[in-house]
Amino acid sequence: MQDSILLSVNDLHTWFELKRWGFLRAGFVRAVDGVTFQLKRGEAITIVGESGSGKTTLLRTILGLARPTAGEITFAGRRVDGQKAEDLAWLRSQVGFVQQDPYGALAPFMTANRILKEPLAINKVNEDEHEQRIRGVMDEVRLIPVDDFLNKFPHMLSGGQQQRLVIARAMILHPRLIVADEPVSMLDASVRVEILELMRNIQHTHNLSVMYITHDLSSVRYFSECVFVMYAAKMVEKTDVREVVRNPLHPYTQALLTAIPDPDPENAGRFRDIPPGEPPSLIDPPKGCRFHPRCPHIIKGICDAEEPPEFQPAPGHFVQCWLYKQES
Repeated sequence: MQDSILLSVNDLHTWFELKRWGFLRAGFVRAVDGVTFQLKRGEAITIVGESGSGKTTLLRTILGLARPTAGEITFAGRRVDGQKAEDLAWLRSQVGFVQQDPYGALAPFMTANRILKEPLAINKVNEDEHEQRIRGVMDEVRLIPVDDFLNKFPHMLSGGQQQRLVIARAMILHPRLIVADEPVSMLDASVRVEILELMRNIQHTHNLSVMYITHDLSSVRYFSECVFVMYAAKMVEKTDVREVVRNPLHPYTQALLTAIPDPDPENAGRFRDIPPGEPPSLIDPPKGCRFHPRCPHIIKGICDAEEPPEFQPAPGHFVQCWLYKQES
């Protein structure tokens, strides 16, 4: 069973120190605060949550772009946390990164051919393989005919074509894991499904593991096997996709599903009961459950006093909420 685990994250904390400046007091931003999960080989998971929930910081910590304050990260049996940036070249050659803004992720002065050749050169891939790899990956992401795109600069491509090029660059080193941070949020609605289907097909073809980061729960059911819901730097619910849509347990997950726009015109006048308020400050998070100031089901004296552990009300369905204490 352990051999099937590609990525393991155990009680991970990533805090950023704030020094006193003017009216701002010293302290720490608790961007990731006690996150634990595992990713199997060939599995796709989605980490969902609103802006500021810690999704991107979690991703950056796993990639070694931010140093963890505490906890363990293991990739393919090797520890990642605590290593220097220069010692993580082996990790970055096995992880492909698909950014949110495709135009910002591509060097504007490089052609598509040079953009794809650069990671091959950096990782000292045999030059005899360069052309074959580049043409193969461009064909796979449907930038065809390949000869028409090889010498184009990013500004000559549409948003969807730019993101296909970003995906091609992520795939060029034959990685074992693809990390996609909001990969379709800046694309036209008509293109989003195409890009998600492309990534899903690539995952199945190469038996890749995928981490999909998003704030949009509506796209999750079409892409991944498992969903991890983050709120205020913590993972508050973990289960498979069908279960989270059919039976969301945490009040925050329920609110995310309720907020999904419904295209049915008959529902245009239906009131959506969304919890009021804003996410808490990660400099000074509230005592107890971090969702309790907004929660419609708060248990006074418990939710606002003690942080909930992780309960398992049903097989494979984990939730950090005091409502399920008796069911665990």
